[in-house]
Formats: sequence, structure tokens, C-alpha cells
Amino acid sequence: MSVSFRREGAAAFVEMNNPPVNAIGLAMREGLQSVLDRLAGEEGLTRVILTGAGRAFAAGGDAREFDAPAVAPHLNDIVAGIEQCAVPWIAAINGVALGGGCELALACRYRIARPGVQLGLPEVGLGVVPGSGGTQRLPRLIGMKPALDMIATGKPVSAEAAERMGLVDALSDDPVTAALELGAGVLGTAQRICDMPAPEADDAAVAAARVTAARKQAQQIAPQRAIELVAATAARPLADGLAAERQSFLDLRTGDQARALRHVFFAERAAKAPDWLTAQPGPTDRVAVVGGGTMGAGIAYALLNAGKTVTLLETDAAGVERARANVEKILSASLKRGLIDAEGAEARRARLTVSDDYATAAQAGLAIEAAFESMEVKHAVLSRLEAVLPPDAVLATNTSYLDIDEIASCVADPSRVLGLHFFAPAHIMKLLEIVRAARSSDHALATGFALGRDLRKVPVLAGVCDGFIGNRILARYREAADTVLMDGATPWEIDAAMVEFGYAMGPYEAQDLSGLDIAFANRRRQDATRDPNRRYIPIADRMVECGRLGRKTGAGWYSYPEGGGKAEDPTVAELVQNAARAAGVARRDYTADEIRERLVLAMINEAAEILSEGIAQSARDIDLVTVFGYGFPRWRGGLMFHADTLGAPHVVERLRALEAEDPVAWKISPLLLECVATGQTLGAFRPG
Repeated sequence: MSVSFRREGAAAFVEMNNPPVNAIGLAMREGLQSVLDRLAGEEGLTRVILTGAGRAFAAGGDAREFDAPAVAPHLNDIVAGIEQCAVPWIAAINGVALGGGCELALACRYRIARPGVQLGLPEVGLGVVPGSGGTQRLPRLIGMKPALDMIATGKPVSAEAAERMGLVDALSDDPVTAALELGAGVLGTAQRICDMPAPEADDAAVAAARVTAARKQAQQIAPQRAIELVAATAARPLADGLAAERQSFLDLRTGDQARALRHVFFAERAAKAPDWLTAQPGPTDRVAVVGGGTMGAGIAYALLNAGKTVTLLETDAAGVERARANVEKILSASLKRGLIDAEGAEARRARLTVSDDYATAAQAGLAIEAAFESMEVKHAVLSRLEAVLPPDAVLATNTSYLDIDEIASCVADPSRVLGLHFFAPAHIMKLLEIVRAARSSDHALATGFALGRDLRKVPVLAGVCDGFIGNRILARYREAADTVLMDGATPWEIDAAMVEFGYAMGPYEAQDLSGLDIAFANRRRQDATRDPNRRYIPIADRMVECGRLGRKTGAGWYSYPEGGGKAEDPTVAELVQNAARAAGVARRDYTADEIRERLVLAMINEAAEILSEGIAQSARDIDLVTVFGYGFPRWRGGLMFHADTLGAPHVVERLRALEAEDPVAWKISPLLLECVATGQTLGAFRPG
């Protein structure tokens, strides 16, 4: 039963029960409506206490229903029924209250929350607006600006913050008992939100919310629509506002952005160890990390955040000091941003050992090497780890490109070795590629997935190839961009086209951020095996030769003045034109649409090959990699979801035109041709 009802004297208890998070689907709505109907015949009640079973109050509507027509009873009607009920309802918020769960709480006369629980209206993250009064009741309760802060960003607040802003009336470790013991006088004077006056207009807060949404949620419809709805509460009657909100919700939930965002939402929730992986993971409470540079320090800090005991290993005393300083820099930044307090910082320091003596890591059940991208260095590190760690400890490499099968060859038992490819900054980025080498054991893979769960990462299983899933697609993206650059565009034209597509930054600004020398070193590694028939664009090599390595040198594809910001640099435009003349290229103009099409089609074609080769296990996994690791716009659903939106016939038709231009670089993936022939989508394909 999704909703239970019991009565004890003058109090009724209503419990929502739809594990694991009490999502508000049809059965729960029917249960709540049944309670409302029943209350009409109950006499002598002084209160109805609404709570959730388990550790959640209610985590919002069931998004799986959004693709179908809305079915009565509707949550907005139930919320109105609770608010208008003659018997006052009290929300005993025992756990997370998000979306529709928060709206149910707003319908209640009084709200008591357990300390630490989260409350919020995150609907914009799914491409919709609150549909059951959230945009209309919340600003009346807490004011225009804090309501905008919550609704337009979708970010939840803690119960403590909610109490300070007036969203909840009281905190209690046992909110149900507190609701039962609430004095009749207090409950009797509690005001329904529908009886509260409209909030005061705040044009400055509305304008600021619009600017923030345009910057952080560029091109997304729902945040701006939510801002409009909240802003209108200052002058619009509640009934009119509720009607406008409901219509916006219904319009948006069947739109392209909402479908794409739901796809990513469910893909992220489903990201876990594959069903066939039944082995037990090894212990990860003690982890060794080799290499204390930017990546290694970030990995170490991510582990510390998860409560792990970490030994960070370096080569010498100077390296130890650098590594310690790198971790301390992240700690200080976290303290400054309020992500941890002083006590938390000390707890992390207490669990960290930084040393150049590998023997200090002798009790680790897992080691992650994040050393320099050199096969000789990787072999040396794994050999030293093998000498001191227990024989069943798992050995992981964070390599971005190197062959993990070759890395594992130096170990007596290669089944201990797998790839754990983190993304920088490792303590922030959510993606974790778990790379299965030819001899990686199920035990090692299970350990990798268990670690990913502990770190709250989005784990994706990948096979061994140059660049795995993400960097292989990235390489093709950059190659396509470089070709357009050579043949007629500028770096800033290409960047602008991809920002307009939805990326936070284009390929050239991103290279400036990471450093052009990193990609340069990778190209040199590939020189011996590069296909001589494939066109090679040397412009990025010229940039490195000129010392333009990106932000760290003050100049890359852009120049970076000391005062901050970036500027288009005519020196780069001249360098590009000189390279084209030297290659005998007659440059032409590209429209932004042409640039976008070429770069996106290049990625789709490469991703189709990755899927057909079994490097990725599903199109959904490629979507997760591109969204969480490489900035593909979430509201487009990921690369393969976007490809299916375009349709395989359209993709192949456009690729054929490009293949006529360059049959090597634009050779069409047989999987795409198969999809056209069979009518199958990329999302439905599974490698054999």
C-alpha cells in the first residue's frame, strides 16, 4: 500500500510508502486522495500528520510517468485539498522532501523537519517547473528572492537553512512525535499559505536570477519560465498563478529538453556495476595514490572526502612537500567555500599520509597510480607497489591514453590491474571510467565499481583502446575542429559555434585551460602509428613551438591579459593563415551551423564505432561519458541520445556528403548504416 492511514484519538497519521524514495506516482496520488475523501467522514480530529516511510518524506513525482498523459488524481488537486482541509495537516519531514514532496509540505499548515534533511524544488533540472504550486506558494511563504534562489537553480536547502528562511517551522529528531505534541494553540494560529499576502516585488532579484540562469543554464527553457512564474506572484492572484504554473508544467514535460534531461536522470541513476559482475569487491578503506600532482592530489582528496585513509606517494622529499601542498590547497579552497568546516579539515588531514616510502602503503587494499604518462614510469610504479602491497590488493592506473594491457604486463598477476580514469578536478568531476583490461578480474572490476559508489561518482565500464570512450571521442572532435580551422574558420568562431550548441566553452578555450602541451605530447606518442592517408593538421604543433601553451603561459589560442579575461589574438589568426598557405589550402567561410554540424557528426560517427567495437557497453554509457566528463549539453541528453533525436537516416545522409570530401576521416560507421537498414536506434543497440 503506497499510503497508509491510522487514527489515534484526535490525531490521524498518513504515511507515504513507495520505496526507496517515496516517489509520488499514480498509486500514491490515489492513496492520498482516498485519505482526503475519508477525512470528510471523520469526526473529532484535531490534526493530520503527514510523513514518509523509511528515510524519505517524498522525493518528488515519478518522472517515468511524464512521457504519458497526466492521469487523475493530479498532485496539484491533492495539494489544494490538503491546504483547504478543515482539519489542519502537519508535515513531519523525516527525510528528503523534493519537488512534489516539498509541495505537499507547503500545503500543510505546519512543517517540522528532522535536522540535516534536504528540501527543495529541483524540477528545472528535469526541464520542467514545479507543477503543484511550488512557484506560487514558496514566494508567499519566504519571499521573492529566496524563492528564486531555490526554484530557478533547483538547488535544495538543509532543514537548518529552511528553518532560518521560514520554510519549516521547527526542527526535531523525531518530527512525528513533535507533530503529535504540538500545542493546539500553536497549530490553531498557523496560517495557510493561500491566506498569506502576495510577496513584495523584487525586480533586482528577478533580474539577477535571469542573468544567473542565462549563464549557468544557458539555452534551457525551464529556469527562465520558473523565474517568470515566481516574479508574477507579486501581482497575480494565487488561483491565476496556480493555473499558469500548471499549464507551464504540462507544456514543458513533453518537450524535447525535458525528455533529454529525463534520459540523463535515469541513465545516471542506472549507472552501476553490470548485472554479470557478481564478484565481491576488495577492501577500499585504505587506499594508496601514487603521484601528488594536480590529478593525484584531487584523487586523494576525493578519497578523503569519502572517509578513506589515504597514503599519497611521491618520488622524493621535494615531491612529498609539493604533494602535501597540493592537497592543502584543495582543503583550503573547500574551507573557504564552506564545503567543510575546520573540524572536517583536521579529520581529513589525520587520515592522510604523504611519503616517498612505498612501505607506508603496505596495508592498502587498493592503489591508484596517477603518475606521469609514460609506460616506463607506469611500469616502475606498479612494480614498486607490487613489492609492498598484499598479493590480493587491486592495482589501478589513471592513465588517459596508454594501453592498460601493456601497463599490466609488468605485474606477476595482471588480473589485479584495471583502469580507473578520473577527470580533473578529480574531487569535483563526477565521471569515472572503469577500464577493463584483457585480464582484469571480476574482483578488480567489482572493487572499482565499489569505490565509484563510495566516491559518489558516475561509473562507466570501458574497454581498452586509445583514449577509451571519452578521450577517443574528444580526439575526433578536436580533429574535426582543426580541419575546419585550417580550411577557413578561426578558433573563436569555432568556440562560439559550440557554445551556442550548449557547451560551456569551445574546443580551443578548453585546450587553453588544460594546456596545449598535454595534447602535443599525446600526438607525438601517436606519430609512429598514425595512418599516413589521414590528413594531419599541424597548427596546434606550431602553437606549442611558439610557446603558446594556454592560460598557464598567458597565451594560447587566446591571449590572457594580466587583468583577467581572454582576448582574440591576431597573431593566432595569422599563424593559421600561414599554415593554410603552406599546405596549399584555399580557405573558405564556414557558417556557425556548418561548424556545429561537422564537429557533432564527427563525434557521433566515432561514438558509433566505439559502441560497435564493444568499447562502450551501451549508447547510454556514452551519453554519461559525454555529459559528465566532456561538457556535452545535458539538456540535449548526451551525444547518442542527440544522434537518435536527429535520426540515423539524417546522420548518414550528412556524413555521406562529408565522406565525399574526405573518405578517410569521414568513413561512415557500419553501425550507423545498420541502424538505417534495420530502423534500429543507437540507444537500442547492445554490442554482441
